[in-house]
Amino acid sequence: MEPCKIQFDSIEWQPALPGARFKVFCEGTKQLRLFELTSEFVEPEWCEKGHAGIVLEGELEIAFQARVARYPQGSGIFIPSGASSAHKARALTPIVLLFLVEDI
Repeated sequence: MEPCKIQFDSIEWQPALPGARFKVFCEGTKQLRLFELTSEFVEPEWCEKGHAGIVLEGELEIAFQARVARYPQGSGIFIPSGASSAHKARALTPIVLLFLVEDI
């Protein structure tokens, strides 16, 4: 791999929950992740992890405890970590592709 360049095409998809898979590059305390959701994906529990990224393809819906937000293709996402930002995501289109930058 060239310095400072990540070739996601050469990284294998890893399974997550049913209807979700990802490719990940980790360095130090950060990771870059391509995350793909299908309409079959159901998040079983409220996620309290922080996420920052962009919707590359499709339309995503994120349910927070007090509201629901839609993120069409091209939308940026910034969710702070913690219980006050607990959320569940679901795909509104057959496939949603996200690019995320996360702490590990």
